[in-house]
Amino acid sequence: MKKSIAKGRIIRLTVTYTILILVSLIILYPLAWTIGASFNPGNSLVSTSLIPKNPTLSHYVELSKTSATFYYFQWFLNSLKISLITMVLSVFLVSITAYAFSRFDFHGRKNGLVMFLLLQMIPQFSALIAIFVLAQMLHLVNSHILLILIYTGGMIPMNTYLMKGYFDSIPKDLDESAKIDGASNSRIFWQILMPLAKPMLAVVAMNGFTGPLGDFAISSVVLREPKSYTLPIGLYNLISDKMGASYTTFAAGAILISIPIAVVFVLLQKNFVTGLTQGGTKG
Repeated sequence: MKKSIAKGRIIRLTVTYTILILVSLIILYPLAWTIGASFNPGNSLVSTSLIPKNPTLSHYVELSKTSATFYYFQWFLNSLKISLITMVLSVFLVSITAYAFSRFDFHGRKNGLVMFLLLQMIPQFSALIAIFVLAQMLHLVNSHILLILIYTGGMIPMNTYLMKGYFDSIPKDLDESAKIDGASNSRIFWQILMPLAKPMLAVVAMNGFTGPLGDFAISSVVLREPKSYTLPIGLYNLISDKMGASYTTFAAGAILISIPIAVVFVLLQKNFVTGLTQGGTKG
């Protein structure tokens, strides 16, 4: 009996580690090629190799140069600005919205949650025409403010549902005890629930930061001038020209923008896993 249990355990562990190794290879292999391409000489991917024979930093140096259509570090700063502001606004708005749905009983509460779920079924790029018309009507073409508002609004529905689930897992006895001591709803929210919700706040913050950095469709509709571009649009222009495409410089630019994402992830990783696993415990 013990041998069969031990044998079954070994099989399960072998299958688990095999799957983990395969998934890791699937994720790391393209990343390794991107890093290798950024150090390969030339502009084509045909002559690149995973481990460059003659590694060079020329592509990273080339990113520092500017021209009438190329402003890499300006795009870098634009992307960081939009992502950071979106992250802060998302965390604040999602928190207060989830708090209302979790702790208060009001007319339309259940329908509101259902609407949030339905909104997730409609991709944002399906509203590209409406976004462009709105940008023109409000005279916000090339405006980062409009992009921030769009990104923040897009973060609210699903993140609110996750945050509400986390708030539901926090006993309401804490609220009642605080109210007996004379605490207001705002004080309960800021001093009791928010400190306890750090894991889910980390998840919302990560979503709010990485979402704008990877968006191309919406930003390409709103932003029209090279200086106002975000990195996805600017880097796309490096490979969109068939005659002058520079895939290796594109790879170098992609590696640099991954650094802020890695830094934010490292700062939030202690709470990140806990927030993902506990956010959907109750609905």
